[in-house]
Amino acid sequence: MTKTTTAFALAALVASAAPALAQSKGDMTLGFGIHNVMPQGGNSTTAAGLLNVDDNARPTLTFEYFIADRVGVEVLAAYPFEHDINLAGTGKVAKTKHLPPTISLQYHFVNNSTVTPFVGIGINYTTFFDTDGVGALAGTSVSLDDSWGLAAHAGLDFKVSEHGSLRLDARYMNIETDVKVGGAKIGKVNIDPLVVGVAYVHRF
Repeated sequence: MTKTTTAFALAALVASAAPALAQSKGDMTLGFGIHNVMPQGGNSTTAAGLLNVDDNARPTLTFEYFIADRVGVEVLAAYPFEHDINLAGTGKVAKTKHLPPTISLQYHFVNNSTVTPFVGIGINYTTFFDTDGVGALAGTSVSLDDSWGLAAHAGLDFKVSEHGSLRLDARYMNIETDVKVGGAKIGKVNIDPLVVGVAYVHRF
């Protein structure tokens, strides 16, 4: 994960020094991609012990409306992500699904190149569902509370046609959830994932 973050940061630095493609007020974009959710803070100590949440990749959809030149409001949606939850020394003890709709205010840098860097900040809401105990917790009720948190977004758009771009991007989401086993709260898990992926973005 550290290597992924470093490589992305270097690419963004290089591209930000180059000219970029402008977006105008009233423009809209629709993006179709695939993204991998990689929990960074999944190692959280609870009353049951140390919990870790696995990675998962799923298709994603974005829509962005430009409220001013270079400034857009983006909404992120996705097919439900699925994660295994592991307890240190025990193995897989639960599985869950989640949806992380996120709304961001984004700034797209401008110049005259086919590469457009952008940055954004917003709010994430994560809802968990279909959470079940397995292995040592098979048959036991396990639940994760929904979460609100800040989200940061950065990426590069590579123009491939008059209206189309290939996007490489990364997000950081602040996701913290209370864990309950058998109806009793056992602690809080700080998932805080890094989300990286690729998408095709069409401008209207």
